[in-house]
Amino acid sequence: MSSVRVLVGTRKGAFIFTSDFKRENWDIKGPFFAGLEIYHIKGSSVDPQRIYASQASDWFGQVNHRSSDGGLSWETIGNQFDYVGEVGTHQDFSGDQIPWKFRRIWAFEPSPTEKDTVFAGAEDAALFKSTDGGMTWQELPGLRKIHSNMWMPGAGGMGLHTILINPKNPDQIFVAISAAGVFRTNDGGQTWSGINHGLKSEYELPNPEAEVGHCVHSIAMHPSNPNVLFMQKHWDVMRSDNAGDDWYEVSDNLPSDFGFPIAIHAHEPETIYVIPIKSDLEHYPPEGKLRVYRSRTGGYGWEELSKGLPQKDCYVNILRSALAVDTLDSCGVYFGTTGGQLYVSPDSGETWQTVAQNLPAVLSVEVQVLL
Repeated sequence: MSSVRVLVGTRKGAFIFTSDFKRENWDIKGPFFAGLEIYHIKGSSVDPQRIYASQASDWFGQVNHRSSDGGLSWETIGNQFDYVGEVGTHQDFSGDQIPWKFRRIWAFEPSPTEKDTVFAGAEDAALFKSTDGGMTWQELPGLRKIHSNMWMPGAGGMGLHTILINPKNPDQIFVAISAAGVFRTNDGGQTWSGINHGLKSEYELPNPEAEVGHCVHSIAMHPSNPNVLFMQKHWDVMRSDNAGDDWYEVSDNLPSDFGFPIAIHAHEPETIYVIPIKSDLEHYPPEGKLRVYRSRTGGYGWEELSKGLPQKDCYVNILRSALAVDTLDSCGVYFGTTGGQLYVSPDSGETWQTVAQNLPAVLSVEVQVLL
């Protein structure tokens, strides 16, 4: 039976929501891994029943899980993540150099073409690859050759949090790191280049136009036009029309250009969504009004989408991985909050419905359409 499956990672477990294509009534299963932080949960587009989940805690450390039946059952998979070669050092908050240390997995990205190939973004920032469904992992060390001694943590840690694979050329991969910037490989991860030209970090870097060191919160790509990238940065919404070689600002009339997630409409490559947050200190919506903003012109003008969302006394945050879209004809938009609410819009953002309101703090939201 055709359905929509929403995968939600939270501070205290993972939840799976399912509905038919109307997206009006939802069934909830979970919590899986109850009480444990599930930083990311992501399904494969090659085999939708294959789902990966990243669990991290101070007590148990990093534990990866995999389901082969759509989340009904789970098995523990490989958790050995070793940096290749001399570990080297990077900056800490004081500017001192400290050794690289593996802490946790921030993001999974299954291959769009190979069932058993999956990438994982780590803290301390590095990209790992598995070709056996996550049982074993190998670092792609060329990434850390790009001035990594100058990378330093963002407020949440120095994590590789976004992995985008060009569906027209799977050897081209983009990653975003907080707080280092955006990087691209054109040869499957062997060699990399920093693609941060045009980014400015007035308050974060001694040189605000530095080659690396920018705090990028999220990047997005539409599969039909992979040369165009959009970015939610630590201040500024940005756009690139040449696969990241150059960036320019498209914040325009947003009430705040600070935020964490960014997403693109499934069928409209120039329609993008952001959720503004007041500031890097005050992590809540401006004026206490929860509003999604949509641009149908690639960032040249934004409109407020708030019907069905709380418009007073709302002080939640929406984290970088907590916004997603589905691929149905009437594109659905989904996001979760640190207050435990999960919202869905079945009409591209025009109206919003509450799917759940008492979850633990939401860390990630991913969507699968099951035909």
